[in-house]
Amino acid sequence: MLRSIPDNSTLSRHRNPTLRARLLIRLGTLLLVLFLLALIVITGHTEILDAGQRAIAATLLVVGGAALVYSILALVQTNLLDPLADIRLWARKVREGRHTDPVPTPPCDAFAELADDLVRIAGSTQSGQPAGSRNHGSNGDHDNGSLQTLYEVVSSINTAHSLDDLLTRFLFTLKRLTRAEAAVIWTAHNPGKVELAASSGINEALVLPDRLDIRRCLYERALTEGKIWVDETLEKCETIAGQPFFEKNDIGLVSVPMRYRGRIIGVINLFLDTGIINHLDVLKPLLTSIGHHLSIAIERFRNDEESRQHLLTEERTRIAHELHDSLAQSLASLRYQVRVLDETLHQGDESTTWQQLERIENSLDEANTELRELIANFRAPVSKQGLISAIELMVSGFRSESHIKTYLQKEWAKDQLPKDTEIQILRIIQEALWNIRKHSQAKTVRIMLSHQPNDRYNILIEDDGIGISKQVYGSPGEHVGLTIMQERALRFGGELRIESEPGEGTRVVLAFSQPQVEDHSV
Repeated sequence: MLRSIPDNSTLSRHRNPTLRARLLIRLGTLLLVLFLLALIVITGHTEILDAGQRAIAATLLVVGGAALVYSILALVQTNLLDPLADIRLWARKVREGRHTDPVPTPPCDAFAELADDLVRIAGSTQSGQPAGSRNHGSNGDHDNGSLQTLYEVVSSINTAHSLDDLLTRFLFTLKRLTRAEAAVIWTAHNPGKVELAASSGINEALVLPDRLDIRRCLYERALTEGKIWVDETLEKCETIAGQPFFEKNDIGLVSVPMRYRGRIIGVINLFLDTGIINHLDVLKPLLTSIGHHLSIAIERFRNDEESRQHLLTEERTRIAHELHDSLAQSLASLRYQVRVLDETLHQGDESTTWQQLERIENSLDEANTELRELIANFRAPVSKQGLISAIELMVSGFRSESHIKTYLQKEWAKDQLPKDTEIQILRIIQEALWNIRKHSQAKTVRIMLSHQPNDRYNILIEDDGIGISKQVYGSPGEHVGLTIMQERALRFGGELRIESEPGEGTRVVLAFSQPQVEDHSV
């Protein structure tokens, strides 16, 4: 009933020359070439051929012989070595329990017969019958047909590139192989919430969300009992619907639960002829296996979608952090400088005004450069000379803009750090300096970079300002910067401590071990 269509390639294969005949022809031709080449060498001292003719003939024979050798090697590789490797790989898959994978079809007769024997052995092994048993034909043919059906269904699942494509391919293949009048797939995302995932061949107006009684009639028994449920007629559901589902009257319903890790995640409805339903017992193992494979595929696509959403959320969070630590701070700095310019204009100090305008212009250039860097690479603009040069440049800008005495002490090894680690370190220092300029009212800032013998790195940023008040810790708008600093340290396994008391300044301490440098040389 679900028997696969015979492959005509098996019949045409016997009309092709055998491997032995092709090898004998090539070997005979090669021996003839070698004989002629030897004859030319032996008759070299005679005057039958002159030197030029002998050279041309020898060259042609050598080229022909090389072509024959290559042809023989290619024939052996294609018809002997490759089929053996394919059959060995298939046998390994069967040993691992993957009985649905087809036996590769070899091009020569001997291996084709071997492949047929292996198919029978694999089918017999899976069904628990002896390898030589044919079971009088009918059951053996059914087992092979079931394996072929399962293989085609699984293939339709594995070639899908989205959940909608998966369900569409699955329904089309399953309907064709079971000769079903229609098919429907229901998915249960949450307990008590069942949705129509896909349908084919049925009037969807009968299963709209507002027709909940009809929907339950189709899937509820299989969903609640967790086993294949069979209705030989559609009389019950058609009575609820108030109209027949199909023009034909001899249609029944088979509901197959989809089980994944002990829970039912959905139901497959197959609308089959009653003649097929009367012989359904032999198909139940196959339908159960098909439902299981589909449930695995659905969960895989769901997990992939959740992973994509998680990555998207992380990326959006990272963008927010980058904008907060770069462009937002640059704009805030520009706003501060514009206020200073406004005060300078009211004082009428022309020299200071021009200096302030030049400073604003430089800040605008830096903000534009940083924005372009974020767009192009989406990372902090670490200097090409390395992290230390980028920190020096940042400290220099902070010193000139804030007019705070800033001291940078470097006791840092020249070991290369991973690019992402350097970016996070630079952003942490940048955020700390911004907080100092905005909140601390400090007169002196000290930044110390140190490297311990045990491959421990320490970064200290301290000021003599007013410290962090409880209002700053409690304000969501101000607290976000401190939270981002903590998150950045965790990304590369660092530990960040913020020590502060009102009126006694603030210490930001970052400690981390030597990270593994990414190797892209492979």
